[in-house]
Parts: sequence; structure tokens; C-alpha cells
Amino acid sequence: MDKQSLLNEIIQIAREASTIILKYYDGEIAVDDKSDGSPVTAADRAADAHIVAGLKKLTPDIPVISEEGFAAGSNPDISGGTYWLVDPLDGTKEFIKRNGDFTVNIALLEKFEPVLGVVLTPVTGLASAGIVGEGAFDEDADGKRTTIAARQADPDRLTVVASRSHRSPELEEYLAELKPAEEISRGSALKFCLVARGEADLYPRVGPTCEWDTAAGQAVLLAAGGSMTAFDGTPFRYGKADERFLNGMFVAKGPGV
Repeated sequence: MDKQSLLNEIIQIAREASTIILKYYDGEIAVDDKSDGSPVTAADRAADAHIVAGLKKLTPDIPVISEEGFAAGSNPDISGGTYWLVDPLDGTKEFIKRNGDFTVNIALLEKFEPVLGVVLTPVTGLASAGIVGEGAFDEDADGKRTTIAARQADPDRLTVVASRSHRSPELEEYLAELKPAEEISRGSALKFCLVARGEADLYPRVGPTCEWDTAAGQAVLLAAGGSMTAFDGTPFRYGKADERFLNGMFVAKGPGV
């Protein structure tokens, strides 16, 4: 299957997961704590099960690493470098707060690098998707697609998007030194999408994330002409199974930053 056909299938799987999530969103939200103290809901688990089953049916030979699957002990061999990374409900805290800033994230990696990704916002039905080297687009709830691209930044008038629920003294210090013209706070992988769409120039992250939090957003950003590195400018690594897939600090940005 070519990557464009594959991407179309992934968008559909993400939409189906979104429908599942919204059934929980409209009712009572019961919250449990995982072993690391982060919240998890029945919506996370139900969406995860649907996405993983869909991916295994679509591409049975490609292993799947999902947030909830990994938490439950599933850790398939990814030494070949090609695998799926899934966060079925990125922004669980935002989901619990019912502010709409949560997403379904699905990414394909090859040679341990994101090559295809979908970030779908259940509340609006907007999917941001892309294939690295082939471009990115937004698809609305009616299926209409609009090409998106990261904008050329003006270093003197930067717009920075940062986490809504994970602010830290280190981030505040970074922003104070950067002196951006505008700051935007958003939850989940939507921050990547704002940069990919040309609505922001920079997304710095100094707090902890996992690979399933970033891969889909990074794929969309790269497809839209942006870039992402570790905070020191070195390449951002994936495939850190021995480190529980934990990411270090990073900067996602458009051209000219």
C-alpha cells in the first residue's frame, strides 16, 4: 500500500477512535491513576484498543507501541526501526477538564524517524495529517482538505506556543530570554499543528514527554516544512525502548527560527 492510501486509512481509524472518545466525553468521566501518577480514563483505553486492532489488521507485520498498551506491559520488538506510535488520547488532563484541547495521535516511523502522522481533534473533527517529503494538510469533519505549511519566521516577532498544563520555571525562564511577541497556550499535540499551520513559529518543550506524545505531531510538522531537534540542536531520537520511550527536551519550529 502506498503512503497516501495508508494515510487515508489512518485518518479513518483516528476518526473512529474519536467517535468512541466523544461518547465518554459527553458522559461522566471516571479517572484512574497510572503507576507514574498520570491520569487515565476509560476513553483512553477504549480508543487505544480500537486503534491498535485497526493497525494490526491494516499492517499486520508492523509492530505497534501505544501509550496504554505499553502501560499494560505490551512492548513488541521494534529493533527493525519501522513501527507505529499511538497516543489514543493525548491531553487526558484537558479531556478531564472538558476544554477540547485533546487529540488522537497516530504516527508511522521508519528507520526510527516519523514519516507519516495524523493528529485529530475529536471535538472539532479537524485532522492534521502529513507525509514527510510529500506535504501536509488539514481535513475538516466533512472531509474537505486544505494544504498547510509552516511559515517563514520573523526573528523579531516570534509567536511561541507552549503547554497549557505543563508550565515550569525552566519554560518561563526560556520564554523570558526569548522575548516573543506573542505567546499561545494549548494542550496536547495541537501545539505542533499550530507551527505546521503557520499560526506559530516555535514550540519549546522542557518538561517530560514520551515518544507517542510527539511522533505524529512531528511528522505533520516535518511534512509542512518545519523541523524539530533536541534543545541542544542535535537530532531528536526515537526508539528509546530501554528508556521507557521517554523524550528529552526539544524545540519544534518553522523555518527561519
